[in-house]
Amino acid sequence: MSASPSPHADALFRHRAFAAFWFARIASGFGFQMLSVAVGWQIYAITGRALDLGLIGLAQFIPSVLLALPAGHVADQFERRRIVLLGQVVEWVAIALLAALTLMHDIHEVGILALVFVIGVAKAFEFPAMQSMLPALVPAAILPRAMAVNASAGQAAMIMGPALGGFLYVAGPGVVYVIAGALYLASLVLMAKLRYESAPPRREPATLKTVFAGVHFIRQRPDVLGVISLDLFAVLLGGATALLPIFAKDILHTGPWGLGLLRAAPAVGALLMSLWLARHTMQRRVGMTMFASVAGFGVATLVFAVSTSLWLSMAALFALGAFDMVSMVIRGALVQLDTPDDMRGRVSAVNAIFINTSNQLGEFESGLLAAWVGAVPATLIGGVGTLVVVGLWMAMFPTLRRRQRLHDEPEPATEAAVETL
Repeated sequence: MSASPSPHADALFRHRAFAAFWFARIASGFGFQMLSVAVGWQIYAITGRALDLGLIGLAQFIPSVLLALPAGHVADQFERRRIVLLGQVVEWVAIALLAALTLMHDIHEVGILALVFVIGVAKAFEFPAMQSMLPALVPAAILPRAMAVNASAGQAAMIMGPALGGFLYVAGPGVVYVIAGALYLASLVLMAKLRYESAPPRREPATLKTVFAGVHFIRQRPDVLGVISLDLFAVLLGGATALLPIFAKDILHTGPWGLGLLRAAPAVGALLMSLWLARHTMQRRVGMTMFASVAGFGVATLVFAVSTSLWLSMAALFALGAFDMVSMVIRGALVQLDTPDDMRGRVSAVNAIFINTSNQLGEFESGLLAAWVGAVPATLIGGVGTLVVVGLWMAMFPTLRRRQRLHDEPEPATEAAVETL
């Protein structure tokens, strides 16, 4: 990887707006992960039906996809900090209701699912606004490190939040909801105090043209289209983590503790890599670095597929998470830096559709393929498919392959690059 240590590794937190943003992200991230654990345990305890666990995911997935484009339009029309604040207020109210109804023993599955849906709607509007805020909080030269540090907050919440929520659930779901609500309140206070300079948004009426402007913009920018579509297909094909219970039980012959280690390994790899990226600046050949990272993701998937050792499988998943973090930081920074500020909300919304769709469909594809051919062949096909996609995308997006720096203007698109799409 072409990176060098930054002489001002702590410079990010000298930007007070970024520091407030990061701590708010930590607080709300931990709160949401704790909430997710409590909701799952509680609804299963009430109904005993596995279907209801799937409905929890569906209640969040539907608004995240259906409202993504309108939410992106809103993020480009109004002050983004206020949109994030409003979204988190709605989420806090829903969590407070979950806590109150649980403590009063007046909770049922329909109420839980309805409040989860409300949280999903709020998050659909919060996500593009929050993503679009980040480039305004730090100079462009250190945006990749800011994204790595921001990603480390999310990874830390994913690793420790569920464990903390599960531990507190011993005292009852109401206690988890109360603490999650307190964390959201802390995030709200930090966001309310956050101050940064940004150009006033250009108001446009909500028409089909303006709502779909993000889609049109991405189609006109080969580099942006390349990184977003690469993420979609790589995640669709490389969904080995969806099959972890099968590998843990039938192939590695381990129990729940082993499954827990396997689930934690990618997140630990991603967290450690994000901390490394936060202290190193990518200097050159970022396009090839991204492609190499996605290829590394595919190779790690292949190693995991053929492994019959728990420790080798954990090492492969650790590497998988680390490679994914490198490509994620490059993709995220490149998209933000190549997108004008007045379009970032709508482009982030399209990106959110790709992310949510690829995660959900990737798990479905892995499960369906495993049912047809078995878990190991399905994972091998996914790893090989990821490598094939990398090769194809390198040929289809030559300007992306030759990209040197994140914050430089990309090379002019060639006709050949556009015609292959």
